[in-house]
Amino acid sequence: MRKRNKAITIRMTEDEYALLCSRLEQTGVSQQAFVISAITGAVIIPSDQIAILKEISATFASLEQQLRGMATNINQMARIANSRKFAPGIRALEKISQEISGYRKDSEEIWQSIRSSIAHQRATGQ
Repeated sequence: MRKRNKAITIRMTEDEYALLCSRLEQTGVSQQAFVISAITGAVIIPSDQIAILKEISATFASLEQQLRGMATNINQMARIANSRKFAPGIRALEKISQEISGYRKDSEEIWQSIRSSIAHQRATGQ
């Protein structure tokens, strides 16, 4: 037995039907999924925005991996320095500082992009 065993038929004007078809194309979901999401209050995100969110997620994952690598390198340097009573040279520390600053700048640009996207969605009512 089907979980969804109730079927409905609705009538629309040409304009309403064209709008429905346009929204379905934007979101990439079926009519059934679209209607059920709409009546349950779910936010329906267009497929192009989903692609952007996936790209942002991948970028953050890459940045996180790079930062972990840097943290590992710093820990290894600290361990060696402590065991040998040696401190890394100023050039090594400046290089690490520059890399960290670069990653912070990249992260800030991504966050600004996300904030801008959210503000745009709120302004357009999506």
